[in-house]
Amino acid sequence: MAARKQGDNRDLPAFVIITGLSGSGMSSATDALEDLGYFCVDNLPLSMLSTFGRLLVPADRRNPSIEKAALVINIRERHFLNDFPGELKKLAKRNLTPFVVFFEASDEVLQRRFSETRRPHPADTGKGLLSAIRGERRALKEIRKLADLIIDTSDHTVHTLRHFLVQKFSGFDDGVPMKVEVMSFGHKYGNPRAVDLMFDVRHLPNPYFNKDLKHLTGDDAKIVKFLLEKPEVTETIDRFTDLLLYLLPKYQREGKSYLTIGVGCTGGKHRSVMVANSLRKALRKEGFDTAVSHRDIQK
Repeated sequence: MAARKQGDNRDLPAFVIITGLSGSGMSSATDALEDLGYFCVDNLPLSMLSTFGRLLVPADRRNPSIEKAALVINIRERHFLNDFPGELKKLAKRNLTPFVVFFEASDEVLQRRFSETRRPHPADTGKGLLSAIRGERRALKEIRKLADLIIDTSDHTVHTLRHFLVQKFSGFDDGVPMKVEVMSFGHKYGNPRAVDLMFDVRHLPNPYFNKDLKHLTGDDAKIVKFLLEKPEVTETIDRFTDLLLYLLPKYQREGKSYLTIGVGCTGGKHRSVMVANSLRKALRKEGFDTAVSHRDIQK
């Protein structure tokens, strides 16, 4: 349901370099960009930057080995502070201009994050955490000036930061579209794994007990007609649809890329199949990228 911004396909950066203060969210940024199709490398040695650039600009410029890439290069790379500006100039000579994103956060927030994770700060020289944070901030002052985008993550959660990055780098106003799968199944064969939402339709009239319908599946027009003639079936589908149209945008807002909805009946052959198909149709009508699968239809 995400609307693409005008002109964003042309303007989205294909080569992103992520840097900034330790603990400011660089790892979360990498995860978000990886989900958007970027080839991501964490802590790339600075000496490899020019070599990596060749993969983005091959000799014929028509078929790059990597179409989109995001690299994390930070103070852990010992030559970073001195050599980074020069490496950017080398890339520019090859007509490669990386989009540099600098992540930062307040001293207080960084202190809390390191205290909660109990990870040592990479710039800690034995003078304490706050001293290490401030020392790194001073050391990166000139690197910060090279950034095309500075992101202060002090007020971000993991979810809000992901949502911001997906909006920024996907070309969609609401972030990358969430993929929805509606899966029918039979309770007698066990509940499916990795289902985010589950609906039970065993309360609906069962075509299994009609000798003329027993051998058919919920894909068959006769089963659909039989069920739609029952008011409780249409009401159930409408109520499920209303609930999903309320919930799905909220899942999408939290940055969820995939959502699986289970619909179960006794055998997974009649009622759950028909209802799953109806939900897929309703969600697609509202603009959601929705697929359907029937786990137990042939059993």
